[in-house]
Amino acid sequence: MPMNTSKIMPPAHPFDTSYLRESDHDDKLKEECGVFGVIGVADASNFVALGLHALQHRGQEAGGIVSHDPKVGFQSARRFGYVRDNFTSQKIMETLPGEIAIGHVRYSTSGTKGPTAIRDVQPFFGEFAMGGAAIAHNGNITNANSLRRELIERGSIFQSSSDSECIIHLMARSLQRNIPERMEDALRRVEGAFSIVAMTRTKLIGVRDPLGVRPLVLGKLGDGWALSSETCALDIIGAEFVREIEPGEMVVITPKGIESHFPFRRQEPRFCIFEHVYFSRPDSILGGRSVYETREAIGRELAKESPVEADLVCPVPDSGTPAAIGYSLQSGIPYAMGIIRNQYMGRTFIEPTEQIRNMGVRLKLNVNRALIKGKRVILVDDSVVRGTTSRKIKEMILDAGASEVHFRIASPPTAWPCFYGVDTPQRDKLLAATMSEEEMREHLNVDSLKFISLDGLYRAVGEAKGRNAKCPQYCDACFSGEYPVIPSDQMDQGFEMKPAAE
Repeated sequence: MPMNTSKIMPPAHPFDTSYLRESDHDDKLKEECGVFGVIGVADASNFVALGLHALQHRGQEAGGIVSHDPKVGFQSARRFGYVRDNFTSQKIMETLPGEIAIGHVRYSTSGTKGPTAIRDVQPFFGEFAMGGAAIAHNGNITNANSLRRELIERGSIFQSSSDSECIIHLMARSLQRNIPERMEDALRRVEGAFSIVAMTRTKLIGVRDPLGVRPLVLGKLGDGWALSSETCALDIIGAEFVREIEPGEMVVITPKGIESHFPFRRQEPRFCIFEHVYFSRPDSILGGRSVYETREAIGRELAKESPVEADLVCPVPDSGTPAAIGYSLQSGIPYAMGIIRNQYMGRTFIEPTEQIRNMGVRLKLNVNRALIKGKRVILVDDSVVRGTTSRKIKEMILDAGASEVHFRIASPPTAWPCFYGVDTPQRDKLLAATMSEEEMREHLNVDSLKFISLDGLYRAVGEAKGRNAKCPQYCDACFSGEYPVIPSDQMDQGFEMKPAAE
């Protein structure tokens, strides 16, 4: 269960971000969480705060840090909003002493949303017979509902609506002799995706599910160690990237060193391919590849597959930028910043009026009219989800005087929801689930619309022969409908899997 509330810092600025999820100007898939942990350095929580700041793109709703110091025990602070607004004051950071700490940034994919959800903010904490443990989880548990029902029937009292809390209760009921073994025991009951950073009084623990759906990396920080969702967070604290935690691996780090275990049945890895397309920061390294270079390669493949005569290639900021550069380099069509992003969009409109809400995407993006007027424009974006943002951007480009608008999308059509840690609309809300490519083009009212093929995407991420359907290297369920783990809870609620012959 979560830690004693007397030790939890109250939220500094609770606010409801639900309108951001539903508004037209935020029509993007949302990554679930980012996790970070440090052991063996003084003021570990300060390093965790910096790491979480670098991982802010993985979750902006809330964040939390748990630390341990032998003199004061476990301490926790959990807040709504950005890391920079909550974990930069000396007053707060002094409440989180010790040489070991873990943290979490959250975009909720399960659990309560809104200002009452402080109970769902991680890391979670449990007090066991052999001592306390805190856990931060990136991913989604696809059998959480059935586990929760079982645990409640057996007497567990849940303090949150998060699927991640199931792990704490399973650990509490385990009969294993220490916390790492209890965690192994608990995770054997769990289905879905999990990259976890956890801590005891003396140990930092990292573990990935057997498919390795979500990323987790190991870094060296002086005499200490760090675990992170991405390498970019190691860079910000000056840590050296050592290696990725392997799918199905658990590492237990103490002052004496690192122990590595593989407690789960070996499976073929299925890393989320959308991490390459959109979720991860472009300055991170995934699978030994620069995310930026991969996205540029996606743009090159897109230009090979779907050329068009035009005057300018313009990215939809910011995630479309590397792919637009690649498209420009391959096609020879000049690259231009035709759309400018407002970097300070965020808390300015915490409680917007209805009039401001209706301004939609214009709060976030503005067209560089001097460049666009009279031009045939190729707009490169990372994805099309509901299509609402794409329509508004197209209208802005035409209002600025563009003669033609062509969309090129750096991912295949997103036709299936993700159940492994991404906040995806229901399938009937996904444009590609109900329309053909030509119907989508007509719906968006653009001169042309083309998506990169699934084979092209695989080539861009380093699979020279494209996607081998008999042995796929990635989880691409959001494009293909082929789920590596059956989403049992969703099927209980009526979700229908893709027929085998489809």
